[in-house]
Amino acid sequence: MKIRIEKAQCTGNARCHAVAEHLYPLDDEGYIAITGFDVPPGQESLARRGARACPERIIFVEDDKA
Repeated sequence: MKIRIEKAQCTGNARCHAVAEHLYPLDDEGYIAITGFDVPPGQESLARRGARACPERIIFVEDDKA
């Protein structure tokens, strides 16, 4: 599973970070610091909750297709 983030659209609510701070790091100004990541094994549920917490809906879950 991968997470894709439309970083330019971030307004700094930091709700993703509040749910999973180690998955969704913030920059010095309080905005999302990354554009995406591969979800570590066992962290899928937490990554999804962080994505759902975003009020701007700029975090996208991309499930691996086998």
